[in-house]
Amino acid sequence: MGRWEPGARERLVVAAVDLFSEQGYDATTVAQIAERAGVTKSTFFRHFPDKRELLVAGQETLCRLLTEGIADAPGNATPLEAVAAGLECASAAMGPGSRDLAPRLKAAVASSAELQERDTLKTVSLAAAMTTALIARGVPDPTAALAGELGVLAFKRGYAEWAEGDRGAEDDLAGCTLAALDELRAASASLG
Repeated sequence: MGRWEPGARERLVVAAVDLFSEQGYDATTVAQIAERAGVTKSTFFRHFPDKRELLVAGQETLCRLLTEGIADAPGNATPLEAVAAGLECASAAMGPGSRDLAPRLKAAVASSAELQERDTLKTVSLAAAMTTALIARGVPDPTAALAGELGVLAFKRGYAEWAEGDRGAEDDLAGCTLAALDELRAASASLG
C-alpha cells in the first residue's frame, strides 16, 4: 500500500475500533493498528499522537459543525432552536460509515475505563463549544450552559437511537437528534 494513499486516517480509526473490540484497548498496540490499516507506524503518528486519540478523531470537526450551525441559526432563534440548527449541521456530516462503526465504537469504549474517561471529556468539550457559540449569540451564560448540555444529551441520545436502529429505516441522524431534543425540552418543562 502506498505511503500517501488517501483515507489512511479513516482506516486507522476503523482498525483501532475493531482491534479494541476484538482484543481490548490495553492489549492493542499502535503497531497492530497500523498493520491492520495497511500503513506504517510513522503514518499513524502523523495522524494521531497516541492510540487514545483515535476514538475522538472527529471531535474537532463535530465541535466546528455544531458551533457553525448555532452561529448560522436565524437571529431570532431561541437558544434551543439555535442548538437544533447546530445538531442538524453536525448530523448532516455523519453518514452510513459512522452508523456502521457506532456499535463497535460503543463496545470498545465500554471495555476500557480509559476510553470511557476520554469519551466523557469529549462530551464536556462538545457542551463547552455549544455554550460558547450560544454566548456569542448573546444568550446569557446560565441559559447557554443549560442549552449546550441539553444539546449534547440530545446528540448522544439521538446518535444511540440512530446507530442501534433498523438499518433499512429511513431515519437520518438529524431526525433522531431533533426528536431527542424535543423530548428533552418537554421533560425539562415538566421539572416545574
